[in-house]
Amino acid sequence: MGDRAPAGRRDALRNRRLLADTAREVFAEQGLDAPLDEIARRAGVGNATLYRHFPGRAALVDEVFRDALTETTAAGERARTAEDAWTGLTQYLRTVFAGLAADRGTNDLMTTSLEGVTSLESIHAHNRETIDVLLRRGREQGTVRPDLTTEDLLFTLAALGRAVPALTTAAPDAWLRPLTLLLDGLRAGPATPPLPAPALTADQLGEVLLNLGAHRRR
Repeated sequence: MGDRAPAGRRDALRNRRLLADTAREVFAEQGLDAPLDEIARRAGVGNATLYRHFPGRAALVDEVFRDALTETTAAGERARTAEDAWTGLTQYLRTVFAGLAADRGTNDLMTTSLEGVTSLESIHAHNRETIDVLLRRGREQGTVRPDLTTEDLLFTLAALGRAVPALTTAAPDAWLRPLTLLLDGLRAGPATPPLPAPALTADQLGEVLLNLGAHRRR
């Protein structure tokens, strides 16, 4: 009897790691909407085993991506220290979008919102802070249009990011062209007309991001 408990725990840990590794592969291929049944099937375990370890989609996503976005965070830290804010912003966004193009799961994480995922809340907060710092410094340096808000850019990035998987089916680097066009629209210029209508508030932006992924609220 005494030997069975440690063996059972080892089996449980093995199954948990196997499910997380399999989920990472499936999410990368299909996005966060991937059927949980498919993950269990590929891992070679039953649905009951999956739900015993991960009672819902949010718990599984949190486990899979807890440490998966460290490069995005590191890129944000590097961008904040760039002497020229415009250079820091463009390099940071290209790094982020390269990640969106490479992985459907990462794309979903960065461009929508999913309630109950601690790791997602952390990366969104860090991304927002990075954008906020770079836009503020860009306005001070005269390279970013003065009426551009953090919410303006976060929404626009999310909207373009949602199109990245479709763009990559046409050509792997097709996202570079619309991203460059977007960046050009952020620049300050002597004849730049003011933006119409008020900017979104932080709460409004949060609701928009939830609606972009509303089918994942379950």
